[in-house]
Formats: sequence, structure tokens, C-alpha cells
Amino acid sequence: MKEITLLPMTNEMGCYEIRLESIGGLGANLCGKMLGELGALYLNLNALSFSSYGSEKRGSPVKAFIRWCAPDRPLRVQSPVTKPHLLGIFHEGLIGTHPVLSGVTSETVIVLNTKLSPEEAADKYHISTGRLFCLDALAIAMEQKSRINMVMLGAIVKASGFLPLDAAFTLCKETLGEKYPAALAANLSGIQAGYDKTEYVETKAASVGESSTPTEQYYWGYDNAPIGGINPRIGSTVSNDLSPSREGYIPLFLPEKCINCGLCDSTCPDMVFQFALGTYKGKPGMVNQGLDYRHCKGCLRCVEVCPTHALVKALEHDYPSPPHARTNQDLLPDSIAYEKTGANSWITSDAYLDEKRVDGGHV
Repeated sequence: MKEITLLPMTNEMGCYEIRLESIGGLGANLCGKMLGELGALYLNLNALSFSSYGSEKRGSPVKAFIRWCAPDRPLRVQSPVTKPHLLGIFHEGLIGTHPVLSGVTSETVIVLNTKLSPEEAADKYHISTGRLFCLDALAIAMEQKSRINMVMLGAIVKASGFLPLDAAFTLCKETLGEKYPAALAANLSGIQAGYDKTEYVETKAASVGESSTPTEQYYWGYDNAPIGGINPRIGSTVSNDLSPSREGYIPLFLPEKCINCGLCDSTCPDMVFQFALGTYKGKPGMVNQGLDYRHCKGCLRCVEVCPTHALVKALEHDYPSPPHARTNQDLLPDSIAYEKTGANSWITSDAYLDEKRVDGGHV
């Protein structure tokens, strides 16, 4: 394993900077910590890593920041990374909804989790950095029985152009391997697969130091917020969409097996299950109507607690919602609908893994 004492590029502070943009549940916080440890423990660099997040809830935006500098240079900067040399985007639905591309220049290397090819992604999201690396991290993680953050770690190592893959393996063995030995083989295979299956494209870059991608801004900020700080989105329910935090699996409801015991509702952390007055075994009572998949984060606790197997684990991409329940009808293919396998799709929202489910699923 080689030690790195001279970074390929640094800013005016002498730092090489990485920013990870993600949502809660995909493991960006851990990935950022591992990158910090990678620099400090295995590459002989001064390193700093920290994260920024709000409610610590799956589906909420998360940022991780990593800084490296030469071992003879003190690292005293603790502010967020605004102009990253390497930008990792764990969920493409964040683009356009949150300013994840802010601060990108011609020197920035971007790693994007997407089903699109690098050429398609560069065209769709108007990305014109020097290099754009793309991979379908969700599909790779499911294939390797690993986690998205391990797959993205392998992709980030490859995209950097200077990080040694063997250092990432050693770090994984000595940290996660000791804590979760049963998952070590899957984590290592996830890192390797992320490294091997990442593709890139050389895009038309702007002049060095210039912003190569239009800086994104929030719709509202300090200058243009409503007078008095009024929030017209009562309860923020329009953006309370946890579906992007799912990792390829959903709980599938089979009503003919349901005994309406309510254990699923009591164990669900997000009040996904819908009960209404009805008739069960000839008697009036509260009857389970199914799930609201917009608020389901895919934890599958309900599958574990159901005594009659009325809830089963299923691959999400096999069960998109029917046309009348879609919010993005032009984005979703026609396929098997939920009601054909037992779920009450009339009460669900857009439950298909498309790129615009963050912030209420609006295009």
C-alpha cells in the first residue's frame, strides 16, 4: 500500500476537498468517515471529515465533507466544502431539488449514482466538468448484497485517479470487518464492483476556476423568503417523501392474509399503514387498507412482525404504481401494478424508483 504525501491538486489552503451529497439511509455519513480515515491512517495525510444533517431521518438531505492536506501542513479549516475537487452524489433526485452542484468547477470530478450512461447524465443535468463518473449503485448493491455507500466508495476511489484500492480494502477489513464480520465479504465485493463498473465521460470543461455548471439555488432563501417567515406548506407535508431512501425493496401487502391485528401499524415508524372502518369476518371494525408508499422508507419492520405473512419482501422495480396513482406518468413504464399482487394502490402515491421522488415527487 502506497503512502501519498503529494496530492494531485489543492486549493489556496493547500487542501484536497471532497463533498458527498446524499439522503439519510444511503450511508454517506459512514462513507465520509471512512474517506477521512483513509487519508489519515493509510495515506499519511492530515485529514478531517464531518457531516451536516438535520433530523437524522431516512430520506432527509445529508452532506459529508472531507479534507486532506500534506502531513507537514496543519489542517485548521472546519467550514463546509464549497468548491469540491471531488463530488459524490448518492441520489440523482437531489439534482434540481437541492443545490448539490453548487461550487462545481472545471477541476471537479463528479461521481453520480444513476441508471443513465455518463453521456446521458451529462446532457440531462447540463454537467460540463472535466470528468463525470456514473454507476447504478443501487443495482450493484442489490446484486452484491452490499450497501450503496460501499459501492460508492469503490467508485470514488476509481474517480479520484490517485487513491489505492488496496487501502480501501484494508480500511474496510480493519473497521467494518471487526464490527460486522458477517458482512465483510459483501462489503468488499461492493467496493470492488463499484470500482469495476463505474464508467466516465470527458465533458466540455469551462476555464479553470470558472463555474462549469450553473450554480443551483434554493427556491427560497434569506433574500426572497415570504414576509414574516410564513411557511405555506403546512406541516411540510408536500416534501415528506421517504421513498428515495428505499434500497430496492418494498413491503408488499396481501390483504387476503391480513387479520387486521394492527401489529404492522404499531411497529411502523412513519405511519404508513392506512386503516378505515369496514367489515372483517362479518363484524364492523377497522380494516387495513394498505400502505402509502410515499412515506415508506423500506425498513421492512412490518414484514418481520406480521404473524400471517400478509406483508412480504418484494423487489420494488417489479411493482410500479398504476397510472391513476402516478405523480410522474410520463416517467414511468407500464408494468405490473400493485393491485394485481394484493396491495391497495388507490391509497399509494408514486412508488416506482424514478429520479424525481425527492421533495414530493414533483418534476
